[in-house]
Amino acid sequence: MSARIKPDEINTMPSMIVASEKGADRYVKRVVVVFGVIGIVFLFLPWTQNVKSSGVLTTLYPSERPQEINSFITGQVEKWFVKEGDIVQKGDTILKLREIKDLYLDPNLLRRTEDQIESKEGANNAYRSKIIAIENQVKALEKSRELKLSQSRNKIKQISNYIQADSVALLAAENELDIAEKQFKRQKELYEKGLKSLTELEQRNQQYQNVLSKKVGIANKLIALRNELLNAVIELSAIEMDYNEKFSKAKSDEFSAMSSLNVGEGEVAKLENQFSNYAIRSGFYFILAPQDGQITRTIKAGIGEVVKEYEHLVTVTPTNYHFAVEMYVKPMDLPLVSIGQRVSFQFDGWPSIFFSGWPNVSYGSFFGKVAVIDNSISSNGMFRVLVAEDKKMEVWPDALKLGGGARGYALLKDVPIWYEIWRNLNGFPPDFYKSGKEGETKKESKK
Repeated sequence: MSARIKPDEINTMPSMIVASEKGADRYVKRVVVVFGVIGIVFLFLPWTQNVKSSGVLTTLYPSERPQEINSFITGQVEKWFVKEGDIVQKGDTILKLREIKDLYLDPNLLRRTEDQIESKEGANNAYRSKIIAIENQVKALEKSRELKLSQSRNKIKQISNYIQADSVALLAAENELDIAEKQFKRQKELYEKGLKSLTELEQRNQQYQNVLSKKVGIANKLIALRNELLNAVIELSAIEMDYNEKFSKAKSDEFSAMSSLNVGEGEVAKLENQFSNYAIRSGFYFILAPQDGQITRTIKAGIGEVVKEYEHLVTVTPTNYHFAVEMYVKPMDLPLVSIGQRVSFQFDGWPSIFFSGWPNVSYGSFFGKVAVIDNSISSNGMFRVLVAEDKKMEVWPDALKLGGGARGYALLKDVPIWYEIWRNLNGFPPDFYKSGKEGETKKESKK
């Protein structure tokens, strides 16, 4: 323990002796005045208000972020072509899978499926030829039917003409028979009176019998013609029925062939679909790089490991990307952030001397512009903001890596330091303003 200083020893201490010397009080006053003036001037220096937030490095485009490569099929790892850290080009083979499902184990599966397709196509071609033959047969039947019907109709017309002519001849024979009968009766009366000889009566009787025989012959012929006409009509109906039956049978065969063809075409389409699926599946045996990048993590490492469908196999980080910082702002600060607003950053691992209120005199800080502001709140109770690199300012370092940390300061209004101290002491929000160009743009849009 230190010894206690007695009251009478205080005045003997060197510091008290110096302080008690003449002129020391004036030196102290000068120092106080100088620091007071400096403090007052400092209070009137400009200060850039800002909204602070921490974030991580990401990319502006989703295609440039680390991608999970999955297996589209269930299989077994046969060979790895890369290791972690390798740089791959788009289309490079990462690994090869081996088939394990019994449905696809046949090494000649594609060729056998092609053979089945060709066989079905051959059967379908036979059905097509059969349909064409039946169509030709139907056309021949139509021509033959028209010819037969035309012949039958001509025959009916011819018989009808004969009947008409014989009907006229029969009418003439009846008139002639009536005249001959009257003449015979008059001749007979004259013979009975002795005015005509027996020879003349017999001649008249002979003429009457000839006319009667002629009339009976014509009548019999007319009856035969009418029977023949009836037979011709019946024959016409029989021809129509016969050809209708042939047409029905041919159409039935045609429809049967068309039905078989449709079934065959359906089976061919199904086989072609299977062939396409088999061909596409065979392409899934090789896992390819979707774009240029680096192999950063392999999930399935061993040879012979079984992977399931859509299982994560490896992660590829693209080599070409546009950096952006993903940061979150409080709902209270969200109205102070707008698209295109400048944001100053400090990146983890990058040396910097940063003054949040004086971003222009800071060293090692970089600038960006707000590119995206989410319209909905995130699960952490804040709003996500994406800040892209400002190409007009200093380029961001190449040494930055995805996932690295960053501290961002959204720059607001320039105010005196005393105002900023007063605002923080009273808990007021920072001031916010927009440039004149944005204001003019808003006015124009309103107009």
